[in-house]
Amino acid sequence: MNKIKNKISVVLPTYNEADNIIPLIETICEKLKNFPWEIIVVDDNSPDKTGILVRKKFPDSKNIKVFIRKEKGLATAIFDGLKKATGSHICVMDTDFNHDPKEIPKMYKELKKCDLIVGSRYVEGGGMENRLRNSFSLVYNRIIQFMLRLPTRDNLSGYFMIRGEKLTHLLKEDIFRGYGDYFIRLLYRANKNRLLIKEIPVYYKNRIYGVSKSQFLNMFVDYTKTVFDILRQP
Repeated sequence: MNKIKNKISVVLPTYNEADNIIPLIETICEKLKNFPWEIIVVDDNSPDKTGILVRKKFPDSKNIKVFIRKEKGLATAIFDGLKKATGSHICVMDTDFNHDPKEIPKMYKELKKCDLIVGSRYVEGGGMENRLRNSFSLVYNRIIQFMLRLPTRDNLSGYFMIRGEKLTHLLKEDIFRGYGDYFIRLLYRANKNRLLIKEIPVYYKNRIYGVSKSQFLNMFVDYTKTVFDILRQP
């Protein structure tokens, strides 16, 4: 698909985010009012009707597109959203306000200097409201960075913007599977394909509404397994 120059596509994977999604979309619209843009909501048939809620709230918007899937899974939802994106600058972010929409214009500006921008908690100016989780995640991310020889300090962020033309070698099903572990594979493959990757500082606030789908122990096991799976690759 040909990408529209200077257009920003924002991919929002959702599951039971009815309390967050409308305020988030309205905030994104405000931050992108000076850009050509589109928002792509990929909803995993949420029991709380997240996707339907967006359709009802923005029935006449050509820039806000909602796709409701029968499938379940964060990584595959992102994969589907990336394939539908028409912008030359494609952003992926969480839908619980963990990722602040105000960073999107900054990412757009910085993407002029590189191929992939990562919102990072672990460069100067970044951080997390949850200090205990921040400390553990910092150490764990450094281990991932060292083991996989990655240029990035935050390898679990999931908040990124990429040039549309650079997706060719990255839109692969073997990358976009599982949960947050997809992001480790994405960064590794991007680095292997010599994409220029940069980080900008972001600050994670605690979730305001809803319940986190992340289970700490399961994530730790999955992410560690992902790292060793990558290391075993020829």
